[in-house]
Amino acid sequence: MTHRILIVDDDLHIREVIRVALRKAGMTVFEARDGKEALTRFAADRPDLLILDIGMPEFDGLDVCRDIRKLSDVPILFLSARDEEIDRVLGLEIGGDDYVTKPFSPRELVARVNVILRRTSQRGSDTKATAALSQGGLLVDPEQHVAAFAGTPLRLTAIEFGILRAFLTRPSVVFSREQIMNAAYQLNIQVSDRTIDSHIRNIRAKLAAVNCDNVIETIHGVGFKLGRCEPHA
Repeated sequence: MTHRILIVDDDLHIREVIRVALRKAGMTVFEARDGKEALTRFAADRPDLLILDIGMPEFDGLDVCRDIRKLSDVPILFLSARDEEIDRVLGLEIGGDDYVTKPFSPRELVARVNVILRRTSQRGSDTKATAALSQGGLLVDPEQHVAAFAGTPLRLTAIEFGILRAFLTRPSVVFSREQIMNAAYQLNIQVSDRTIDSHIRNIRAKLAAVNCDNVIETIHGVGFKLGRCEPHA
């Protein structure tokens, strides 16, 4: 299947670089020059993933992400011209899956896109890898890319889904941030500890919203592990 990617950036040169790299990787590409056009193209073209610049005038990438997250869990990879942690963390906390800082390597960008798409599709012939995983009220079904708690669906990004799946695959294990990064990102892509913490915080918030507030425990100085997954009485 050819993946459909929407590139949103007000810089024509940046769009061209990304377009060429993605087309070489066999993907279909759509483009938008600003946030408002992005929402129109998103509705019309139904992309499998957005590459979304944060720093656009008027309606910026964060605004676009907020609007799309009201309707869809489509994966979003942010671009940022500034290597500022606040931009990256905020982008992840409002529903982004990953970020790349400009200037970037087109090869790395394509690798990150492939990682996210792989997490979204969850394809594979290994029955064990695609079997539904559950503990208490928590369920993750990689085959259908569905997560739920006590029957209530969870709207997770692709990376969040991958992290929660890793916890359920090995429910008694304490995961270091590096192990979580490897489980969620693969391909030896490096992200900061703060990025992993943002994903964990998002998962906790989404579970707390469906009446589960202790599903991921912090083991100080080590990492995180799966906690109590039972619904409140």
